[in-house]
Amino acid sequence: MASGWRPSTPGRPLAAEAPGPSGPLSTAEVTQLESTLLPALERHHLRLLAHALRTLQQVQHGQPGGRQGLPDPTTIEPWLLQQPGIGDDAGFAHQLAVQLGQAGRQLEALASDLGIDALALELEHLISWAQQQADQRLITPPHTTRQEPPAEPPMRH
Repeated sequence: MASGWRPSTPGRPLAAEAPGPSGPLSTAEVTQLESTLLPALERHHLRLLAHALRTLQQVQHGQPGGRQGLPDPTTIEPWLLQQPGIGDDAGFAHQLAVQLGQAGRQLEALASDLGIDALALELEHLISWAQQQADQRLITPPHTTRQEPPAEPPMRH
């Protein structure tokens, strides 16, 4: 597979089967992401964003003209279809292109807050953002609806 992902083997942790050289993230980058103290869900989201960032950087790098910013959405799916292991499944390539577009919008928002181009983001930016998001969730009390006190029981005569 182009992503380097392998299904879990019973008795072996997923981190031991992290994407290798065939995926957009290097082994060192995966290790860097996994070494954060983020909860599992936030770490998973961080890995998805990092994977999307590196993939979008690869797509844009292959485009002529040195265009700045994220790749044109119409170029993502054709690029995916040229990748080994993905090109055989047009439906998967289409869904992945949609997901990359959504991740790209999130990366653009994050980059805008930093005053840089989305494709100039680095893993350190993503890790810092994810840690801030997790910290914010810890200090923000969960939204609860106000409960009215129980009604007084009826008076007995």
